[in-house]
Amino acid sequence: MTNRIPCSAERLTLLVPQMIQAVSEAAAYHVACQYVTEKRVRIADASDSQISSTVIGNAGLYEQQVNLRDGYLLSSCSCSVPEEPLCRHSIAVLLEYHRWSAAQESVTSSIQKESPSRPQAKHSNKPSPLTLQSSVADIKLSDILKFVEWLQLAMKAIEKEQPLPPSPVIEAGEVSAWILAIKSLEDRRRETEDVLATLEAELRDRKAYAGRLTQQLQASVAELKATQTTSRDLEREVNTYRATLTKLGELTNEVAQYDEQIRMAAREILEKGSHFDKVATSFKEVADELQSVAKTTPHP
Repeated sequence: MTNRIPCSAERLTLLVPQMIQAVSEAAAYHVACQYVTEKRVRIADASDSQISSTVIGNAGLYEQQVNLRDGYLLSSCSCSVPEEPLCRHSIAVLLEYHRWSAAQESVTSSIQKESPSRPQAKHSNKPSPLTLQSSVADIKLSDILKFVEWLQLAMKAIEKEQPLPPSPVIEAGEVSAWILAIKSLEDRRRETEDVLATLEAELRDRKAYAGRLTQQLQASVAELKATQTTSRDLEREVNTYRATLTKLGELTNEVAQYDEQIRMAAREILEKGSHFDKVATSFKEVADELQSVAKTTPHP
């Protein structure tokens, strides 16, 4: 999603959290603050007018591009969250950039405050000793020894993934600037490790989710195969029933034909039976006449 917001700030570093919150949805700003607290934001490249970054969201890794151009704040994110005018991921990027730039300014100001102001040599025919001294010459050997001792402890702490030891008590100067730079690098390294750990955890969760989906898919495929087998068995039974019904239909037709033949034979038998009755009646009449004739005829 891409958004375009009017912006009066001349640099991205001037966008403070209050200004960002004023143009954000309350829910989106709350989630963005959680992302920053959980160190889910990774700024790949940044300047006063543009930021390239990635954010680990609740549903994946998203890429953002924020630009300040011609009085407008242009933000684009690879997510599809319907939040206006800024999505939660772009809000988190602006908050993280403000935090990061504030930390950088703090380190820079600390270095400037601790760096001693060196007097400038006056022009003369005879060179002053100050003009022949370099910044390395201004460093005391005792400070260097303290720095080396602290550096050894710091390396052991880094190897054991422990916090850096307290800074040694030394005068403000180049050595203190070295210590501040090492601490800043260590902080950035730890932030990178935290982001990497979060990404690895996200990857493990996604692999586990993919494994569960694979198991569900395999179970669904097995159920589909069983259903197909059952369907084929049912189809065979249906075909058997159809064949049986066809045979029953044929037998019904044959029975109907036999029934008609039987009915015709019965009608013929009835007709013949009636004829036989008539013949029998005639025979009886003849027998009765013969008996009457026999009775009337005298015996010799």
